[in-house]
Amino acid sequence: MISKEGFGTISVAIIFSLAVGFGAAYLPNLLSYFIYAVLGILCLLTIYFFRDPERHTPADDSLIISPADGKVVLIEEIEESEYMNQKATQVSIFLSPLNVHVNRVPFSGDVEYVKYSPGKYLMAWEDHASEQNERAHFGVKHSSGTKILFKQITGFLARRIVYNLEEGTHVTAGERFGIMKFGSRMDLILPDNVDIMVEKGDNTVAGESIIGKIR
Repeated sequence: MISKEGFGTISVAIIFSLAVGFGAAYLPNLLSYFIYAVLGILCLLTIYFFRDPERHTPADDSLIISPADGKVVLIEEIEESEYMNQKATQVSIFLSPLNVHVNRVPFSGDVEYVKYSPGKYLMAWEDHASEQNERAHFGVKHSSGTKILFKQITGFLARRIVYNLEEGTHVTAGERFGIMKFGSRMDLILPDNVDIMVEKGDNTVAGESIIGKIR
């Protein structure tokens, strides 16, 4: 399945390829064949980037599920003052351009906080990317009263964040909520009553991998 957020970009890539391919027909055969091959690879890579496979989310309501495919690049203790207002653990997941970029809700609850901030385009794995890059922050309150904050953060290549979460709505763990285009980062801010179940260097699968468990 292809993410609907990718239809526009895929259409542009196909139209561009057709236009260039039409002009390449007037070039010598070897050169035109080379251009056709490059254009074909470009279209296939664009379609591949926006793939949206089905995922099977664990049914346990106390689990924190990965919101993104990627690699855990940071786990550290922080003081969270934006939404949770307490000591917390930050788990950062880096998405390479080859990862699935459709994002999924990490746990069920009510969306209490949504904030979008424009910004820079630092490499997504840099520590300061969380504060300086373009980003969207989401605060969700679980039925147990536990709150978590998660953030979409653009990377050097990413130039657009897409999300459909709104304050006052209820969300379910594993459901799709947005996408970050062409390389990015996802931060999870988890309170002290969540046992972290990943380590730095672990690979994650959105909607399936377990990041933590509420005690």
